[in-house]
Amino acid sequence: MTSSATSGNSNFASNAVLPLSDKVQEALAITKRGVDELLIESEFAQKLARSEKSGEPLRIKLGADPTAPDLHLGHTVVLNKLRQLQDLGHEVTFLIGDFTSMIGDPSGRNATRPPLTREQIEENAQTYFRQVGLILDPERTKMRYNSEWCDPLGARGMIQLASRYTVARMMERDDFTKRYKSGTPIAVHEFLYPLMQGYDSVALKSDLELGGTDQKFNLLVGRELQKDYGQEPQCILTMPLLEGLDGVDKMSKSKNNYIGITEAPNMMFGKLMSISDTMMWKYFELLSFRPLADIAALKTATEGGANPRDAKVALAKEIVTRFHSSQAADDALADFVNRSKGGIPDDVPEVAVAGAPLGVAQLLKAAGLCASTSEAMRMIDQGGVRIDGAVVSDKGLQVEAGNFVMQVGKRKFARVNFSRSGDPA
Repeated sequence: MTSSATSGNSNFASNAVLPLSDKVQEALAITKRGVDELLIESEFAQKLARSEKSGEPLRIKLGADPTAPDLHLGHTVVLNKLRQLQDLGHEVTFLIGDFTSMIGDPSGRNATRPPLTREQIEENAQTYFRQVGLILDPERTKMRYNSEWCDPLGARGMIQLASRYTVARMMERDDFTKRYKSGTPIAVHEFLYPLMQGYDSVALKSDLELGGTDQKFNLLVGRELQKDYGQEPQCILTMPLLEGLDGVDKMSKSKNNYIGITEAPNMMFGKLMSISDTMMWKYFELLSFRPLADIAALKTATEGGANPRDAKVALAKEIVTRFHSSQAADDALADFVNRSKGGIPDDVPEVAVAGAPLGVAQLLKAAGLCASTSEAMRMIDQGGVRIDGAVVSDKGLQVEAGNFVMQVGKRKFARVNFSRSGDPA
């Protein structure tokens, strides 16, 4: 192991209990806002107090495996917290797990996760860098790859690291236990993932590591490894997982219940307006930067009879402004109002389709508004298909050549230039 990884934290020299100033208590309150757990709070308060006394910022770490190229609002829950800590003056490292991605994080999984190729990792990491810069201050954010210290370990170093943790401790992990009891295979290399993530904390001498609630086991491994290497153990902060638009499952691209941070303003605004009135308050808690008192006042007003739509508009405008601009948020609101009155949005994509006449279901698929003709049929049955504002109820409708606006559901539109085969575009 390298000396930089094994030497203790410089602020671990004193065990004296320091009083908490008003500034430290305020920083602690900011840190705790919206969190699921802060372990161990008293230890972190002392870290803050020592930092204030010495003038040395705390080393705060967030790791991410570049397993998918796009970030959504669910990812920003923990990134927002990281930005708050950054604004308090602490040193933030956004760590790309290029080495651990080749192992595959087993968290919450009931099967072995396939590792990524080096090419996939590099491509996704570059996309992450650009998107994270929309939330964190790029000038004050350290970007690191964990292959910097994991690759040099070699076989000997990996064996030595593995000797520091027992199989019994690994089997305390809930997903491993469930898979073992159900007879689902657990590959030996999966045990390496929490070890390598923990070693990241050793290499960076982390004071605090952030993650979702599903990462708690991995974060605790880092804390234990730091003790074993003679470092002051990091505190851990877990953030709740944000449910998606369905209000049930964790926000995920695979569930198609997500709001991407690079989505068009109108799409982002419309999706935020579609969340339930109940779920809206969790979105406020985890995504809004408004003072808690302001959010409480909005909730009180809503419970007193105010239209919850007004609160939801405030949330949608805040989020769209953050990732686009205040003008884009105003335009998105106007577009949303227009749509709610049955109007056509301003940003309808134009699509050229040849082959008239076609059945309406085939045309919807060709225009990219439905993934299949069977989906198109279902949407017609549900009354969710319109042509130039008129509801389509006949699944056998044959559509002739022409130019018209087709709509599926509340948010899918296309301005279709429909021609016969061989006609000029």
